[in-house]
Amino acid sequence: MKTILLIEDDADMRENTAEILELAQFRVLKAENGRRGIDLARKEAPDLVLCDIMMPDLDGYGVLHLLGRDPSTAEIPFIFLSAKAERGDIRKGMELGADDYLTKPFDEGELLNAVEGRLRRSHLFRKGFDHSIEGLDRFMDQARGLDALNDISRDRKSRQFPRKEIIFYEGDDMRSIYFIEKGKVRTYRMNNEGKELVTGLHGPGDFLGYMSVLEGGRAVETAEALEDTEVAVIPREDLLALLYRDRDVSIRFIKMLTHEVKEKETRLLEMAYASVRQRVAQALLRLHERFATANDPGLGVRISREELATIVGTATESLIRTLTDLKQSGLIDVSGREIQLREPARLEELARG
Repeated sequence: MKTILLIEDDADMRENTAEILELAQFRVLKAENGRRGIDLARKEAPDLVLCDIMMPDLDGYGVLHLLGRDPSTAEIPFIFLSAKAERGDIRKGMELGADDYLTKPFDEGELLNAVEGRLRRSHLFRKGFDHSIEGLDRFMDQARGLDALNDISRDRKSRQFPRKEIIFYEGDDMRSIYFIEKGKVRTYRMNNEGKELVTGLHGPGDFLGYMSVLEGGRAVETAEALEDTEVAVIPREDLLALLYRDRDVSIRFIKMLTHEVKEKETRLLEMAYASVRQRVAQALLRLHERFATANDPGLGVRISREELATIVGTATESLIRTLTDLKQSGLIDVSGREIQLREPARLEELARG
């Protein structure tokens, strides 16, 4: 049973609204003012908040602001209830992060449609989407909402990139982001001496270039196909419209950014403190985890020694010597470009140091 927090200072309105929700099989928490509502939200973690705007002491805008600053309540869907129907009041509420706005008096159908629709959308975005083009289609379709973003991502185009072809270069003006439908991609940056450092490994279901768009529009890295790859092209304007006008989509991308930042922090620690032998083990395990299918001891991708060296962050000669050492130790098998993990558990011990 879903829990709704109702914050309303008018006793009759509070009881009537609560009755409608309870008859629709919702559990309702009732608060007579904003401060009591904040306390209940933090204690009970409701699935959705319905909040009046004009209240003494702490109004609805203040409630939304305080809930948004608290990580434990920031993602709770929020709907304003108010007799104020002027456009400026509605815009202010939505700009502050409200998900919807109901003006009083509203009927039972309006209330339940708003609540149930927001709960469905919230569930979808927190669940994410299947890592397929069909999953992306459903994700983008839901992001449009009932009356907003009607043209978002419509008629998306797909592009094919053969192995070794560049999808975009560091410094390019990013007019689109890319969703990988099939294939594998590495992203890297290059220093002034022309040496490459791999910043990410990507496969089906991953987005490319969204961080560059969010950071100002220019690519912060180069993306290269590791094998024949197909991507869906999503215009930059569509992504920005989603982020600015739909809080659930913003949360989704914030989580993706957070994950990417954590991965890069881990890579920096590895580069700073791990030996070449440890970094090779870490790279092999990362490739295997990222690209290999179930019960496949290989890496899941054919990769040259030069490409693998850029992932490790070492010279090609050092990489080759280390691979030979790992092979002689019985940890891996090497045949041409094919590398198989013979002793993953021992390799993990080596990677941890």
